[in-house]
Amino acid sequence: MSILCKHHYSASKRHKHLYEIYLNIINDVDIEHLLLALTSLVEWANEWQLAISIEKCSVLNIGKQVPTPRLHLGYCTLPVVPLARDLDVLVSNNLCPSAHINDIVAKAHKRAYMIQCAFVSRNIDLLVRACLVYVRPLVEYNSVVWSPYTIQDIEAIERVQRRFTKSLPRLRKLT
Repeated sequence: MSILCKHHYSASKRHKHLYEIYLNIINDVDIEHLLLALTSLVEWANEWQLAISIEKCSVLNIGKQVPTPRLHLGYCTLPVVPLARDLDVLVSNNLCPSAHINDIVAKAHKRAYMIQCAFVSRNIDLLVRACLVYVRPLVEYNSVVWSPYTIQDIEAIERVQRRFTKSLPRLRKLT
């Protein structure tokens, strides 16, 4: 039995640290190991006088739902959530990418619409370039992780490009 504990550090104005604890829970001993890991994390944070943003902490049970006790971080109970965002990818408890795809498709449609509104010029080359620079990275970010496999998800992603090209005068008939 092992506990995977990842530590992310990003150099920003506030010097944020991010800890993630992963554990495959099969029996009560594994739950005890998880509780011990959470207690150790709280003790470490207190020793180094670091505040834990408990409102950003949650439990995401993936796979078969095994009844687990309420987990606590310090004196606060951690909520069990169906979705969690990790490195800007929405992860669901069934590992289906549909929630994440719906999220990025909505953002991409909004950004494509803002491009249409922001540019007075109707130069197609300029607008296509703006779409490639500002919309495409949203749709392609971490696509290896959340690779769509259902027709519905694939069509939702393709609809972003189709909708944008339909709004361009010369490219309307190509979609």
